[in-house]
Amino acid sequence: MHPLPRLPVLLAATLAVACGALTGCASSTAGNVYSRSDARQAQVVKYGTVEAIQPVKIEGTQSYIGAATGAVLGGIAGSTVGGGAGQKAAVVAGAVGGGVAGKAAEGALTKADGLEITVRLENGNVMAIVQEQSEQQFQVGQRVRVIQHDGTYRVSP
Repeated sequence: MHPLPRLPVLLAATLAVACGALTGCASSTAGNVYSRSDARQAQVVKYGTVEAIQPVKIEGTQSYIGAATGAVLGGIAGSTVGGGAGQKAAVVAGAVGGGVAGKAAEGALTKADGLEITVRLENGNVMAIVQEQSEQQFQVGQRVRVIQHDGTYRVSP
């Protein structure tokens, strides 16, 4: 049997795995989401009042996963073109183009809306903390907790 008829099935399966990898590796930076390693860790809590709230955009990740996935998919797609030296060139072009497109797709899939929350702490210090927007609502004048652990800060109602 010629391997070409099974190629669309392989391409679809690879694409499904790639999409899962790109979205599954994204971690939230919302104030109410903790990583597994944060569990059971002591955290410093300070209290303060929200002075300002500014909507911001949080850039998407730029890891090797998007580029590598795109390169694999592009190479597979390129292998369906022509034969001989032309096919080899198509594989290389597909891999390069797929890598560039995969990196861009990863960035687009993992970007998020966020908030820059300015808090005046009880000791008079002022902090601005950026975190991913979530169902938590904040208002100017609201009393909040600023939680710190290993250089990471979050604001919580």
